[in-house]
Amino acid sequence: MRLAIAGVGNNASALAQGIAFYGSPQGQHLPGVTRPWLCGIHVTDVEIVAAFETDARKTGRPFTEAIFAGTNNYPVLPTGVTGPDPVVLEGITDPDHEAQIDRVADQLRDARADVLLYSLPTGLPQTALAYAHAAIRAGVHLVNCTPDPMARDEDVMKRATEEGVRVVGDDLQSHLGSSVVHGALLELVQDRGLTLSGSYQVNFGGNTDFQNLVTNGSAKEHSKHNALRQRVADTGKVTVIPSGGFVPYLEDRKVAHISIEGRGWADTPVKLDVALGVQDSSNAAGVIIDLVRIAAAHTGGGEGGFPLLAAPLLKSAPIEGDVRHSMELARSLLEQASAQRNG
Repeated sequence: MRLAIAGVGNNASALAQGIAFYGSPQGQHLPGVTRPWLCGIHVTDVEIVAAFETDARKTGRPFTEAIFAGTNNYPVLPTGVTGPDPVVLEGITDPDHEAQIDRVADQLRDARADVLLYSLPTGLPQTALAYAHAAIRAGVHLVNCTPDPMARDEDVMKRATEEGVRVVGDDLQSHLGSSVVHGALLELVQDRGLTLSGSYQVNFGGNTDFQNLVTNGSAKEHSKHNALRQRVADTGKVTVIPSGGFVPYLEDRKVAHISIEGRGWADTPVKLDVALGVQDSSNAAGVIIDLVRIAAAHTGGGEGGFPLLAAPLLKSAPIEGDVRHSMELARSLLEQASAQRNG
């Protein structure tokens, strides 16, 4: 499976190094992999064949060097990176410039990419749309792991359906992220019959994503509420702060604080506080590996548009109607697809 990446940041580093790790003796037992096989594609079958970036410290350099350049601070794994080592190409600097979009489309064709992973910083909606149109022109399927809309953009979805391009998005739910944990706890409170008084989630991190979210957090906040609504219908008493602060010391680590207060029998108080600490980009890569395989191989739900299979892995999947029922169906389909092996 041939993968192109827009945005050579920590997520790209975690993904590339992780694929190499699982192809090494240390990773042969696949620790931390939810689905070794998905839609007939193994974790180690993914090859990165093209990459796009605008940071001058990364462009023009081999991908295996660029993932450690600039402000990237994901740990260096001892297994390194294997497979193709493309030179990082100049990305789209002006999303209104048609020639730049056409150039990226041509480069995707030349690389014979199956899927484009969009992983640039949050808060660049026009750039996200430019990459989406480049992928569609190239006939390359698309995964959007940011909250900037692609799968929720009517024009993108119309063009993608016409061209038979699958658009998987928007915004991934991390492997064990604050949205997943918070949603599960809120659902537990609801299912056990307690009355929710209020709840909040505050996130801190030391990578560029958290630095960016301090001032560009509105789309992420909305997306996190979308994720919580997969578990509970009403999030009106829930406050989500995507980046409570940029803490350089944490580097690529993320810390989340989740608090839930409610009332139980005889109106007596209940309080739950949770602290979650994760390697942020590993948390993302553990889900990206599934999303890109779904985009490459999934044939259910029509050739164009959004495969329901990916919905449980996303915060803002474009699902209408009964979200919780759709998620139950999607989780069942995902488990079936994880049993599919090549041949």
